[in-house]
This record gives sequence, structure tokens and C-alpha cells, in this order.
Amino acid sequence: VSARKIKDNAADWHNLILKWENLNDTGFATANNIANLKISLWSEDKTELQSSSPARGENAGRTLPEYSKELEMLCEELQTTFNALAKIQTKMEKLSSTTKGICELENYHYGHERQRPPLFHTWPTAQFYEVSRKLSDMYRKELLLKRTITEELAHAADRDLTLSYLSMWLHQPYVETDSRLLLESMLLETGHRAL
Repeated sequence: VSARKIKDNAADWHNLILKWENLNDTGFATANNIANLKISLWSEDKTELQSSSPARGENAGRTLPEYSKELEMLCEELQTTFNALAKIQTKMEKLSSTTKGICELENYHYGHERQRPPLFHTWPTAQFYEVSRKLSDMYRKELLLKRTITEELAHAADRDLTLSYLSMWLHQPYVETDSRLLLESMLLETGHRAL
């Protein structure tokens, strides 16, 4: 039963990461549209300020428009994408928790015995938990970053900050480069990938 559950968890990890990547791409496209809209609003505002004469004081103190219907719609779209990412991350946490439960069950069953038969090729059960926990931690940190970007992107005060947020969304700094290797190793170990 434990082997079947771990094998199912590995497949679930693969599917959740694929969904995350698709949503990340969707979120980046939306964030890019927000950034482009913000930059165009700044450009329009700068052009209007330069074209107004100093004698006309009416436009002199004007800043960016406080409200843009298009910007609001894009922000709602980004929030929807973020919410979907949060649901995926919650499922990742549950997978990690399930794997931890399997380890605890195995510890209960075998006690202090050193000789535990591996469920698959070479990995002990604890290795599956370690990989699952590591992946879960990466995506949890990444979700926290995406929360900040979702909340702050439309309020960024300048172009550089806006582009930095956009870059952080795209490159996902908390999802380490070895995450793909960890996932593929788990899939290989459980027999989802051929040796």
C-alpha cells in the first residue's frame, strides 16, 4: 500500500508542477500586460506634462491616474492566477505530509531495525519524503514571492521596479535548478520513467 501511495504521489508531483508551470506562464503574460500598461500610462503622463505650458498650473502637479479600468481587470486576472497557484501549492504541502505519514508508519512498523527493504529500486522511504519536502519548500517560498508581486506590481512607483517584479515572476528564483532533477529522479525511482 505504501509503495502504491508513493508512486501515486510522484505522479501527482509531476502533474502539479506541470500545472504550476502553465499557470506561471499565464501569470507572466498578465503581469507583462500590467507592466506595459503602467509604462504606457507613465509615458502618456510625461508627454502631457511636457506639452503643457508653465503658465497653465492645472496639469503641473498631476501624477499617474489613480484608476484605470483596464489595469483593474488585469490585476484581478493576476489575482485569479495567484489563487490557482496557491491551491496547487496547498496540494504540494499535502503530498509532502502524506509522504511523511508513510515514513512514520514505516518507522512504527520496523522500529529500530536498520534493514528496511526499499519500496522501489534504491531509495529508502525517507528519501521520498526528503525530496517531497524540499520541492514543497521551494514552491512555498516562490508562492510568497508571487503574492508580493501580485499585490505590488500595479502600485510600483517606477519602471525599474516594475521590470524587476516582472523578471522575478518569470525566473522564479526560489524554484532551484535542481528541482527538475529531483522530480525526474523520483519518477525514475518509482518506475514512471524507464531506466
